[in-house]
Amino acid sequence: MRTFADNEDQGGRVALPASTQAPHPAGTTTAPPGDRASGDPTSDPRTPALRLRGALGFGAVLRPPTALLPWGWAAALFALYATVAVRRHLLMRTTGYDLGIFDQAVRAYAELRAPVVPLRGEGFHLLGDHFHPLLAALAPLYRLWPSPLCLLTAQSALLAVAVVPLARWAARALGPRSAHAVAAGYGLSWGIASAAAFDFHEVALAVPLLAFALEALAHRRWRPAVAWAAPLLLVKEDLGLTLAAVGAYIALKGPRRLGAATAVAGVAGSLIEVRLLLPAFHPGGAYAHGDNLTGGHGSLLATLAHAPLDALRPDIKAMTLVLVFAPSALLALRSPLSLIAVPTLAWRMLSENSFHWGTAFHYSAVLMPVVSAGLIDALTVWRRHDHALGARHVRASLATVLAVTLVMLPSFPLAQVAQRATWRTTGHIQAARALLARIPDGATVAASNRLVPQLTSRCTVVVFPTFPVAGKLYEYDNKRLPRPTAEWIVHDRHPPEAWPYRTGHWPYPGRQQEAELAAAQRLHGYRKVAQRDGITLLRLARPARR
Repeated sequence: MRTFADNEDQGGRVALPASTQAPHPAGTTTAPPGDRASGDPTSDPRTPALRLRGALGFGAVLRPPTALLPWGWAAALFALYATVAVRRHLLMRTTGYDLGIFDQAVRAYAELRAPVVPLRGEGFHLLGDHFHPLLAALAPLYRLWPSPLCLLTAQSALLAVAVVPLARWAARALGPRSAHAVAAGYGLSWGIASAAAFDFHEVALAVPLLAFALEALAHRRWRPAVAWAAPLLLVKEDLGLTLAAVGAYIALKGPRRLGAATAVAGVAGSLIEVRLLLPAFHPGGAYAHGDNLTGGHGSLLATLAHAPLDALRPDIKAMTLVLVFAPSALLALRSPLSLIAVPTLAWRMLSENSFHWGTAFHYSAVLMPVVSAGLIDALTVWRRHDHALGARHVRASLATVLAVTLVMLPSFPLAQVAQRATWRTTGHIQAARALLARIPDGATVAASNRLVPQLTSRCTVVVFPTFPVAGKLYEYDNKRLPRPTAEWIVHDRHPPEAWPYRTGHWPYPGRQQEAELAAAQRLHGYRKVAQRDGITLLRLARPARR
């Protein structure tokens, strides 16, 4: 995991002095100036600017144009991710679950309110769903640009900037040409593609934090690594276990006390969030997603007892485990850094929620920096030796990485940028926009799932028909639903395609939704305002008093 920026020649090859030619075990390195065992900063011959960079975990300075390589990739990936995400939203392929939920939460933060989200239930505080107070960091940006597009663009930037520490590390350790391959492997990986194209999620905040932490670990900058990883506790409750994995790695490779303290803090943080904070905010006084880990066997202890078999059943789990490391041509498995992926993989494979098992959605985004870091670490050992066989191995490995990336690319949503449908606005979309424009700002609206995020930045919105009922998130077989109370109802009989969901109605079957729409007019006082291309707009003739 050592970097050798100062010893790199014009061709990107690493020329090592004779004293460093002896092989080192994977995951070890020689401490740079000022990071010796003595810890005496006065012995550091570097300039104050370089010492500051080292304190932040950035390592040595790359020379132009190599210094621009990581940021060039970040800019290109941002443009790609933002294009796909924005076009999906404009084509109404985004959903209330989840973009609408996060839009309501960040809008509340921007208006200096608690993140109460009507889409999750009346008076529902979103910190009772998942613990992600770091979302408030996006509030100033949303204040300037109050739109779901703000969140989609911010997510694109977060996912893209994570390539910077990875490409920078690769450029120092393997050379600029190799850094391009590593950057492409990360940026076009299926895990990042799936997150970039599916609404907005809080884990986007974790991806760059973890990438910078991994770079700091590579340079044996233990304290900066902890500083980068610590905010993971504020992104989502399970990421405290990832912080603990970072601590375990530090204890294995560096100062044991710091590593142990970090690991304990990570585990304790997750336990406090799951056992105390999340139930305190949840209307039912419990962890909203606890049944995902205990529902199948009745208790957490029984779940752990069945874990060895459940982790690989059904077959989709084993396939996902292979595909997670496929962007590195499985080479990341040779690095101890890959152990940092274990907590996320463990809870996903043991979950009762089938969404967690596959490759769709956003669940694998946080794993991709770990896989790329493991790849760099595994190849650095070969690059340390000025031998033709080592250089050939690195080139062949990176060629395989690129081949795997290109083969998998068409199967995941970044390929949508090359599809004709992505650039065509249909008459159905135009009709939907025209009807939505008739709803005034500040109105209360019950809307079909894929129409919800078109309204959340300017209206108070819930899903039509009513979901969830009594706060029960995973119940979809409700035969009797509460009557609608919103001033407006807008329903789409022909919802657009919305990967990764199947085409069709959600959360209830189409026939049930049609029956609820008819009942709203027949029984609950709604009258039809307009209907066009299967989209119906209703308004309550006698608005309920507040």
